[in-house]
Amino acid sequence: MAGNPPRPTQRIVPYLYVDDVAAYLAFLAPAFGFATRVHEVDPNDPEHVHAQAALGDALVMVGHASTKWGTASARRLPARHSGIYVLVDDVDAHCGRARAAGAMIEAEPADMEWGDRMYTARDPEGQQWYFATPRPPGG
Repeated sequence: MAGNPPRPTQRIVPYLYVDDVAAYLAFLAPAFGFATRVHEVDPNDPEHVHAQAALGDALVMVGHASTKWGTASARRLPARHSGIYVLVDDVDAHCGRARAAGAMIEAEPADMEWGDRMYTARDPEGQQWYFATPRPPGG
């Protein structure tokens, strides 16, 4: 594996398992704004794939789902197992980009009682994402 990239500043880094890491990274960029930082395939074991994608200083890790590792893509599970909540600068514009790139929009942007404007999307691997912009106080 290549040299270590800069460490993220966040304390929790989600690790997502997907069926096709390369296709997933190609989706994350235009749909959700994540830039690929690392994409490595073990030359001795093509099922051993590791990737990192960043949105600003936030990071998600991505690996190949395999029965060998006891992992599965979200789309292969019988029910939702988790969701990822991401803060963005302009949730309405973000939703438009996600829709144009093929994300399934499950809930349109709406003002939430806890103070965020949020929408819900599902990616091609079945992972649920929540994107939100905090509303100004009193807004």
